[in-house]
Amino acid sequence: MGTLSLSELLSSADSNETVGKMKVLSVLESLPGLGKVKARRLMETVGISETRRLQGLGANQRESLLRETAR
Repeated sequence: MGTLSLSELLSSADSNETVGKMKVLSVLESLPGLGKVKARRLMETVGISETRRLQGLGANQRESLLRETAR
């Protein structure tokens, strides 16, 4: 619905178990302007495995994702 930004979603991943168990690839694919191919390229650029979940991201990976999606 577009009510949450990526930064809000990432910050709630640690406290909300449902959000934390979402796959990063699924979240990126759901963003406007990012399809399957661009989402996979972005994850490869940042160095995130395709099977990684939101709660498993490190601080540097989160910052890199936010920086790259802001472009």
